[in-house]
Amino acid sequence: MNLPLPSLRHAGLCAVLAAQVFTAQVAFVQSAEAGAIERACRSSDRRAANPALCSCIQKVANARLTMSERKTVSKWFGDPHQAQVVRQSSNSRDEHLWERYKLFGDTAAKTCG
Repeated sequence: MNLPLPSLRHAGLCAVLAAQVFTAQVAFVQSAEAGAIERACRSSDRRAANPALCSCIQKVANARLTMSERKTVSKWFGDPHQAQVVRQSSNSRDEHLWERYKLFGDTAAKTCG
């Protein structure tokens, strides 16, 4: 039984598609494993944002902030004005969040900086 040999063009296309699928799977796994703050850090336009730094910041956030707080703080990467709204708020919940955020920021600076 003779099976037709694939053409080089077909083989090249298969290799390219396989590489794209593998890359997409790796990116998906990394994204799924990353926390909200790490994802926000990585997608920010800050030049200092690199995978190692963003991962470190996420680890500090995991230790210092609740899941709800991490979700809120992660949004501040895209809209820093919201951080100022919370900072200037007289709402006791916002004041508590801001105090925990400052502690998180100080710890992240010492640990990751």
